[in-house]
Amino acid sequence: MDLIDKNILSMLQKDATLPLSAIAKKVGLSTTPCFNRIKKLEEDGVIKKKVAILDNKKINLPVVIFLSIRVGSYSKDRLDNFLNIITSLKEVVEMYRLTGENDYLIKVMAKSIGEYDTFNQNLIKKIDFISLKSNIVLKEIKNTTILPLDDLEQ
Repeated sequence: MDLIDKNILSMLQKDATLPLSAIAKKVGLSTTPCFNRIKKLEEDGVIKKKVAILDNKKINLPVVIFLSIRVGSYSKDRLDNFLNIITSLKEVVEMYRLTGENDYLIKVMAKSIGEYDTFNQNLIKKIDFISLKSNIVLKEIKNTTILPLDDLEQ
């Protein structure tokens, strides 16, 4: 990966809808070599996908909750069941396995606190856990999809 790839990635992170011609011009390439570089970055999995990022408040999902869960059992069958349940829930938009006190951190979006309470009560009935803690977001301070590219190998 070189400086041109880094510049392409930087531009695409900010606006994936930029025309190929604009990207090529800014990095000093013609469109075909620029297109080939982007395709290679996609094939190598550096670019996972191009998406539209929605404003959760404008689509009636203003409540964001981070749910910390400590599971009760680490057997393969129980963990597989737990993961299948959590990942199948439409309200769950992110999930991470952690070190430390809790095993999983889950980001949930809901229309209201009442809707989240219903989600939470249904979840409690479905999963095996030791502790479950909800943290409701009061204010979003920073939320970005732009990853730092300073340390990319050149």
